Amino acid sequence: MLATCTFPRDPRDHCPKPPFPQQEQDSPGLEYKMSPKPDYGDSGIGRAVALAYAREGADVVISYLNEDQDAAEIKQLVEKEGRKCILVSGDISEESQCQKIVNTTVSEFGHIDILVNNAAYQGKNVDQFTKLDHARVEKTFKVNIIAMFDMVRFTLPHMPPGGIIINTASVQAYHPTAEILDYATTKAAIVALRKVLHYKTFIFFTYFFRPVWTALPVSCYPKSRNADFGKNSKMGRPAMPVELSPAYVYLASNDSTYVVGETIGVTGGILLP
Repeated sequence: MLATCTFPRDPRDHCPKPPFPQQEQDSPGLEYKMSPKPDYGDSGIGRAVALAYAREGADVVISYLNEDQDAAEIKQLVEKEGRKCILVSGDISEESQCQKIVNTTVSEFGHIDILVNNAAYQGKNVDQFTKLDHARVEKTFKVNIIAMFDMVRFTLPHMPPGGIIINTASVQAYHPTAEILDYATTKAAIVALRKVLHYKTFIFFTYFFRPVWTALPVSCYPKSRNADFGKNSKMGRPAMPVELSPAYVYLASNDSTYVVGETIGVTGGILLP
């Protein structure tokens, strides 16, 4: 089949290109302070997905650490779409917080149809392996992996048959960077988790991205690197969160009923093994 259409421009010119203003923040970064601001339909990946789901008719519960202004903004946007949005702040590295998120959701809505595990911690780049100390590695694994296990474990009893779990990974799982090896290792663990759990009665996906303009790089990389973030990708720019959210919608929709236990990459041309 051949077709012509009026949309897409050259995807390399679809969103802002570096150089960007030099900027750096402490973790967790605040997206409203970034320049250019991430395009979301919202900003970070989780926020973009929440808004996309709301536009498809879903009520959402958003877990966040302490970024109150960013959270309040997405809550307002979701509610403008006529959907409910519940905010639950706290540190998911604590088992009790994961239980609280699930309990809050069930109390409000009675069950859970979709779980998106997207939260992640990525520390600052280090120039020596020995600088990946115990405390940092432990924090990375608690947020990125142990919390994911807890969220799945607590959610499953409240999911109907056909419930959907989507985990956000990274090309770091297959192309690790030494400076953030702890983060890369957790993303590889997500791949292993997907390979086992897809045999269960729910649909389980892993979703890969790289690189995306969110508060994560701004809180992890030095100013000089953030100024050129994404410049060396095949698109010549980073992705904006809004470019990732359609894949999450697809994976949670009836259009993907025969897609089970798979990995989908939205990587701007970086090939997955």
